[in-house]
Amino acid sequence: MPLPPPDIAREPLHTRSIRVSSFAREDGQWDLEAELIDVKAYDFVLRDGASLHRAGDPIHHMHLRVTIDDQFMITAAVADYDAAPYQGNCTAIAPDYRHLVGMNLLRNFRQVVKDRYAKTAGCSHMTELAYVLPTVAIQTMANKRRKEQSATGQQAKRPFQLEGCHALRLDGPVVQEFYPKWYVTPKAEAKCE
Repeated sequence: MPLPPPDIAREPLHTRSIRVSSFAREDGQWDLEAELIDVKAYDFVLRDGASLHRAGDPIHHMHLRVTIDDQFMITAAVADYDAAPYQGNCTAIAPDYRHLVGMNLLRNFRQVVKDRYAKTAGCSHMTELAYVLPTVAIQTMANKRRKEQSATGQQAKRPFQLEGCHALRLDGPVVQEFYPKWYVTPKAEAKCE
């Protein structure tokens, strides 16, 4: 269901699009390819005072690809830019994102990235793009995990996504219906018994 229409007339200004695609590789690993595009809805004069940046042309357009293994460990990383407001001054940081290698997408990844690429140690937009990778990796591995579970007949350990959001809390109706093995009675109900 989309958002309701606004009550007041508006003028568009800025659009940020983030897209991530995942791929199974022949070597048993996975590639996550992330892209961020920022566009303005209006023309504006660039800082040089002479050049015009046209509405709809990307002000930021960047790419980040990480390769992960089945433990969500990053084994390769590459960053690149198609557009950046300060051109070579912005794009010069791209090789530093190879240092994502060795990080694990499910082990405090966002904080580790924030610490590693804080302020002048990174590009705020590329770092933000990296933040979306953990949840995409989880979705990427979903079918693999399902196949493993059906092959063994049951799940030996609690699914990692449980307790990861409101809907997947252990005492909630989703866990009760779809993951009954890990369901716990809500505390309010447990006291009444």
